[in-house]
Amino acid sequence: MTRKQRILVTGATGTVGRQVVAELLDRGHEVRALTRDGSKAAFPAGVEVVEGDLTAPDALAPALEGVTGLHLITFGGAAFSPLETGPRILQLARSAGVRRVTVLHGGGPTPLEDAVRADDGVDWTVLMPVEFMANALEWADGIVASGEVREPFVDRLSAMVHEGDIGAVAAVALTEEGHADQEYVITGPEVLTVGDKVETIAAAVGREITLVELTEEQAVAQWRAAGLAQDVIGFLLMAYGDTPEVGRTVSGTVEKVTGRPARTFARWAAEHAGVFKGRS
Repeated sequence: MTRKQRILVTGATGTVGRQVVAELLDRGHEVRALTRDGSKAAFPAGVEVVEGDLTAPDALAPALEGVTGLHLITFGGAAFSPLETGPRILQLARSAGVRRVTVLHGGGPTPLEDAVRADDGVDWTVLMPVEFMANALEWADGIVASGEVREPFVDRLSAMVHEGDIGAVAAVALTEEGHADQEYVITGPEVLTVGDKVETIAAAVGREITLVELTEEQAVAQWRAAGLAQDVIGFLLMAYGDTPEVGRTVSGTVEKVTGRPARTFARWAAEHAGVFKGRS
């Protein structure tokens, strides 16, 4: 067990940020969670909530006091635009005595991640998770309403990762030695098709679920009806129609970094079975 440290988690209310907070708490560390609206934070007892915005970094100085580790996201503000404030955030972090920084990869080059990689004043680690298991929550309404999942490219492969494992890798990198200047591709322990995922959820909820394969045209129409932007639709067609090798290859990072196996999709489905049964 490492000594107790105080870590500042930005993006703390996000899918990954909440898991970073939870893992740090489980490991006995002090957590300071940064959010733009503290009234909506709803963190466990013991988490110190501070309000702030990464688009206005000078206001972050008090939040960085006494912090040894900093978890960063690459987008900020109400519009979730790519952050241009990385150099100033890192300058403030170094001045405050921050030793380690993790940054959640944003799917491609971003100014903040570039600034982190170029900084030789902190030990940085870039977290590069593949598809989140939480993406399957998009199927919940259809499963509850009609017992169906409607998807294109159903034979596509994914080494999807439990969000908790992303948080676990981050927590280790933020509090232990040996992770400086590392780029960690984070995956689950198995490669699954869409059919595999649907069958796993069906087993977790104890009911049959029908997988309906959509054509590309039907999928685009469905995504547009759901309000997805054209650039997002283009990304989905690329990611699902021709999944990059990195997204369908088990990396082993979780076990290497944390010392325990990555969590399975079956475990994730059991944890979220209530959502697929229509419960909040």
